[in-house]
Amino acid sequence: MLEMIEVKADNDRCVKELSQMASAIVKDYYDPIIGPEQNDYMIDKFHSPDGIVEQIQHGARYYIVRDTVNVGFFSFYPKNGKMYLSKFYVYSTVRGKGYGRSIFEFVKSKVMAEGYSAIFLNVNKNNSNSIALYDHLEFKKVADEKNDIGRGYYMDDYVMEYRIRD
Repeated sequence: MLEMIEVKADNDRCVKELSQMASAIVKDYYDPIIGPEQNDYMIDKFHSPDGIVEQIQHGARYYIVRDTVNVGFFSFYPKNGKMYLSKFYVYSTVRGKGYGRSIFEFVKSKVMAEGYSAIFLNVNKNNSNSIALYDHLEFKKVADEKNDIGRGYYMDDYVMEYRIRD
């Protein structure tokens, strides 16, 4: 049975488990896209236990996805009157098995219950697999962004949005 397990900032064991999983998934997925140096910097900044706790303390909700074993994780939070899907990852060994759809439906149900009109996210312009998933889930490209994340690194992304209602 698929479980969405919310990670709380004061649960050190769960935060550490999430950090280790996030680091492995993101390393595997993004090293070929952005290179190991930038990816290691981003993992340390966003997926370390301290980074995860800080994000939760500022309103992000993190979940571990488990189907007898951990298969992925995701995070979202309100931003600019919409819900921002900040993290959305599954292990490469389970991609294409419907977990992305299940995660999206879970997030969508939360967003609808809380009355937001849309879900939006950033995706690297060279991340063709994720862009294809978001297209399949009926997200639309609404903008291009290039964000400075420090140390001379940039995130060169599309902003994609799923409208729940107008």
